[in-house]
Amino acid sequence: MSLLSENVIPGNHGKVFGTDATEPKDLERIKKNILAIKGVKEVVINADLFPKELTVQTSTLVEIKDVEDAVLPTGFHVIPKGLFEL
Repeated sequence: MSLLSENVIPGNHGKVFGTDATEPKDLERIKKNILAIKGVKEVVINADLFPKELTVQTSTLVEIKDVEDAVLPTGFHVIPKGLFEL
């Protein structure tokens, strides 16, 4: 494992996560929980894809595990996608 694969790196690029949530209200609950993490500055929902995607942007280094754990109380999961799109 590396710094890039275990953390969301600060900046505008962010980290993309896939989720099993499909309803807009569920996606908003997930967004709210992720925004509560210290260092997370924005969560962008891309509901046009399947599975749905969330892009998490941070102002500090945030562990991916923290993002995953923040979503669990909603009854859904998020899984990080690849490091960079080609």
